Amino acid sequence: MDIIVLLPLGRCSKIQELQMTTVIEDNVHVFGVEGDSDELDEPIKDVFADVVFAKKHNLMSLNSINWSRILVQMAHYFFAYFQCAPSMDVCPLPLVEVVVPTGAAGNLAAGCVAQQMGLPIHLATVVNHNDIIHRTVQQGDFSFSGNTSPTLASAMDIQVPYNMERVFWLLSGSDSGLIRALMEQFDSTKKQCVPKELLAKISETISSQSASDEDIIQTMQRCWEENHYLLCPHSAIAVCYHYKRSACEQPSLPRCCLAPASAAKFPDVVLQAQLVPEIPADIRALEHMKTQCTPLRRGDDWTQVLRKKIEDLSQERKGGMSSQG
Repeated sequence: MDIIVLLPLGRCSKIQELQMTTVIEDNVHVFGVEGDSDELDEPIKDVFADVVFAKKHNLMSLNSINWSRILVQMAHYFFAYFQCAPSMDVCPLPLVEVVVPTGAAGNLAAGCVAQQMGLPIHLATVVNHNDIIHRTVQQGDFSFSGNTSPTLASAMDIQVPYNMERVFWLLSGSDSGLIRALMEQFDSTKKQCVPKELLAKISETISSQSASDEDIIQTMQRCWEENHYLLCPHSAIAVCYHYKRSACEQPSLPRCCLAPASAAKFPDVVLQAQLVPEIPADIRALEHMKTQCTPLRRGDDWTQVLRKKIEDLSQERKGGMSSQG
């Protein structure tokens, strides 16, 4: 197996970058892309859109382009429900709200699948300043709003949340024709107004909120002061929703906030919140390890570079098997 990694240079924390670039085994090939997460997703989508090419080289994606990633995350919702439901001895079962910090909306799609299976949860999706999903839920405005803004929650700096196609499909009653037309228009114009019937279903199923960098810092500080729990900036976006809703709701549903990462990956943000980073020794050791990373610069044809790398690796594998034979 060969592994190809694309990381957005300067768009993730130093530790996140080191976790990828210090893997120097011969079968791991790391590319540093001079672009944001939306931009580096494009060559990946292009490669997988060529079905003949993908089958020929036995390609598989490990991000949420791959449906199996959604299915794995779906299990989190059942686990969370069993932890948070006040009772399992009543009928109907009580409702639990699950707060999902959202970038490409893969985890949100997993929650929608769990709902469709009958799990009694209400979903709340929370984003950073890149708020296309928030605008979609609130107004039906599924539109690109310009350049992606860097925030403290860098993994959520996304304006093309491709898993919303799955959310739309699930909540439209599996209306493939409608969703195909909607997504084709979005792909060509980066603008789309969600139909009223679908928006009504989305609003009924999902709540939303947008959090600023200031919200992230204040939430990290408050959670540490009240609970001595160190949040990562992405987890803080979910807890920010909880704090704001708790202040104005009496009483509220049982609520679970999904925490997608460790604060150890974001020491700079922890320091910005005037807290003390907790960095394990194996993470600190990354700073002293050898790294390897091939740049993908602006102006390069990233799709062509990726295709050539895949073809070269396949050829090497075939050559190796022939010589062994």
